[in-house]
Amino acid sequence: MRTRRKYLKTHLTRPRKSGAAKTRRRLEQRRRLVALGMDEATVNRLNTREVLDKLKRPAKVAAEFASA
Repeated sequence: MRTRRKYLKTHLTRPRKSGAAKTRRRLEQRRRLVALGMDEATVNRLNTREVLDKLKRPAKVAAEFASA
């Protein structure tokens, strides 16, 4: 008997995001905004979606806070 292709294509366990990794990513993203020139207090008031939106255009954020 041979092993058919159907049995070779078994589903593997999908890796899940861990809470610690998510927290680490969020902290890293906030540090990147501070490095671009934003005030740390301002960054702390932003929610996660706002942080990600600002990181999409880092040159715009840097120019905005360089003049301020």
